[in-house]
Amino acid sequence: MKLTKKSITLIFIFLILFTLIFTITTIFNGCTYIKKAGVKEDWQRTEVVEKTKEEVIGEEGTKEETFFIEKEDIEKEMKRMRNYMVTHHLKGRDIVDEKVLEVMGKVLRHKFVLERYLEKAYADHPLPIGYGQTISQPYIVALMTQLLELKGGGEKVLEIGTGSGYQAAILAGIVDEVYTVEIIEELCNSAKNRLNELGYYNVNVLCEDGYFGWEENSPFDGIIVTCAPDHIPHPLINQLKEGGIMVIPVGPPGAYQTLWWIKKVNGELEFNNIIGVSFVPLTGEH
Repeated sequence: MKLTKKSITLIFIFLILFTLIFTITTIFNGCTYIKKAGVKEDWQRTEVVEKTKEEVIGEEGTKEETFFIEKEDIEKEMKRMRNYMVTHHLKGRDIVDEKVLEVMGKVLRHKFVLERYLEKAYADHPLPIGYGQTISQPYIVALMTQLLELKGGGEKVLEIGTGSGYQAAILAGIVDEVYTVEIIEELCNSAKNRLNELGYYNVNVLCEDGYFGWEENSPFDGIIVTCAPDHIPHPLINQLKEGGIMVIPVGPPGAYQTLWWIKKVNGELEFNNIIGVSFVPLTGEH
């Protein structure tokens, strides 16, 4: 069949139009697919991000839970060590006063030591608390408290050398009023805050030279000195109540001292040599 020149031209135009329509349709469908694929990808990315957030929140929750579990475990371990201290280091020796044993088993000694010594908080030896000072070993704290012969009601005790506040906390669990004096201002302020935070509201803290006691609140039923002067301070003798007891280490700095039990009877002092001890010196200008 012969095609005319006109027919060939029409066929050629038709093929061009068909090709053009096919190309446009393909491009449109491709864009639609890409858009859908992009939306799907964004949704998947969003889902992954949300899942990641949930995982992070879950991990943080686990960390917090772990922290509380660890904290609870630490307190349980501290209680176990505290009970061991009372049973072996106190009862196992010569601490027999039930009031003293009870309060030694209640006061959280680990709250009064530096964090780096936490594991040694209930070991029977002194620990550094900074500024060249120490917290006394549990046995000495219990012994000195027992030597005061406290009745446990309506009494007022003066402590010289607050330190971290542990001895004051022990006394606060037995008597109505505790007055404690610390010459190192940083220790004094931190002990005051610590005792307040722990609820020892019957402890009064003074940042002064302990050699002179706390005259305006005297006389005291008992006086306990947790640092060693080279002689017995006369202001403390004057502030001791008739019938009251003072427990004090006396001796030269840098050497062993003698722990004295002193009772005021009819204005006179009765002395009893207890044991040899080693305390930081009483500082100040006197």
